[in-house]
Amino acid sequence: MTSQRARFHVGQLIHHKLFDYRGVIVDVDATYEGSEAWYEKMAGSRPPRNLPWYHVLVHDAEHMTYVAERNLEPDLSGAPIVHPALDEAFDELRDGLYRRHRPMH
Repeated sequence: MTSQRARFHVGQLIHHKLFDYRGVIVDVDATYEGSEAWYEKMAGSRPPRNLPWYHVLVHDAEHMTYVAERNLEPDLSGAPIVHPALDEAFDELRDGLYRRHRPMH
């Protein structure tokens, strides 16, 4: 199983192409790292497991999603994300990118 370089990175604003929500990437997995049960239940479009997957804080929500790369596109609006965990992950939004100045741990 091969993997490719991730197209998106931590702090980047994204738009989900299928479910039409905005968010910000907080972590990247080089390949699918979830369980078989979750994939079978939640990944209805059966995206490839050997390509990057992203942990995303969803705008105007309280949850995080796990999304295959093929379902994402850049959100070029530059508009802030509203999420209760945002301040735990990032310090500021500058030039359309969330930035972290301190370690996550």
